[in-house]
Amino acid sequence: MESRFARFCALRIPRESKRAKPGCRGLLFASPHPIARSSRRLLRALSQAGSPPLPGFVSAAEPPFPASRSASPRAARVRGASGSAAPPSRGLGLCRGRRGISAAAAAGPVSCPLPPNTIGGSGTKMSNRVLCREASHAGSWYTASGPQLNAQLEGWLSQVQSTKRPARAIIAPHAGYTYCGSCAAHAYKQVDPTITRKIFILGPSHHVPLSRCALSSVEIYRTPLYDLRIDQKIYGELWKTGMFERMSLQTDEDEHSIEMHLPYTAKAMESHKDEFTIVPVLVGALSESKEQEFGKLFSKYLADPSNLFVVSSDFCHWGQRFRYSYYDESQGEIYRSIEHLDKMGMSIIEQLDPVSFSNYLKKYHNTICGRHPIGVLLNAITELQKNGMNMSFSFLNYAQSSQCRNWQDSSVSYAAGALMVH
Repeated sequence: MESRFARFCALRIPRESKRAKPGCRGLLFASPHPIARSSRRLLRALSQAGSPPLPGFVSAAEPPFPASRSASPRAARVRGASGSAAPPSRGLGLCRGRRGISAAAAAGPVSCPLPPNTIGGSGTKMSNRVLCREASHAGSWYTASGPQLNAQLEGWLSQVQSTKRPARAIIAPHAGYTYCGSCAAHAYKQVDPTITRKIFILGPSHHVPLSRCALSSVEIYRTPLYDLRIDQKIYGELWKTGMFERMSLQTDEDEHSIEMHLPYTAKAMESHKDEFTIVPVLVGALSESKEQEFGKLFSKYLADPSNLFVVSSDFCHWGQRFRYSYYDESQGEIYRSIEHLDKMGMSIIEQLDPVSFSNYLKKYHNTICGRHPIGVLLNAITELQKNGMNMSFSFLNYAQSSQCRNWQDSSVSYAAGALMVH
């Protein structure tokens, strides 16, 4: 039965969901069907055991799922009904005096119950412990070595000019750093750590169906550099609106769109690492009206010069494995057509017009995975413009994972830009 199930998953699941992208593990807007979820668990188990991935999930041009990534820790194992406590370890998601955490964050007590509408699993009440999200993609999507990671980030940032500083918001990619690390540096170079105190990170959901936005269930996000604290006061304000769901720890650690911004955030803020907090938000497949609602909600935070918004998005995912092959022959080679398509969308974003951006997506169906976080940002800007605030957005860099020249090729595009308030 197991081999038949594996063959069934390999044959059927890719037809039900988007395919993984370069530097991007996981399925984009994956099917909520239980077989799809089971197949992903099976795939993770096989890759962790050193077995090759199931056929049908990974093309020859696509990096295989790394075997080095550890299973996502589950905090629900902290204390069972008998009252016996699990031994503390790195794999349990519990912070125990890790470097980079303030004394208040490390001491607790902390209660982290997940409400009934938690996505991705049930919750467990925590007490006198600080619940952590591990750097679950470290060692595969980027190095798990703090010194090596620091050197890489410094190298990319040193090659970039800070022409749009201080940024109030940035758009940057979330693929593996081999693919997009140098592009993302153009956005993070515009961050001013001397004035930034809260960093809102808006990332799209790649693994779970979500029609609203979701908040994390933990208090600490770990990185190989140092640990980042979630702003519980802001989380409380957002939760009281009734507009948010909660992520389970499993969902949180499976998702990469937020995590890939954490090392860059830590690096950009290292000179003031004890003086800022983060506000991670998982953004679902929002309708235009919900993008407006969330934009209006976040606009008051965007208006604060001590806040920074990080919008996580890659641009066009092109090729058969992404089920997208738009091609304008007048542009010449396929990769030039992709660039022209992306830059049409980038130009509209620079106009700060959410309606035009929605119309662009409806017309060309460009596979911009962070289109909903971008839509929320544009609507927040529109709300502030009504009150007379003057802002401008500029893209600073554009790149592609590879240059497509035939129909068998595939690529993912990356763009980095910054919002300035005048």
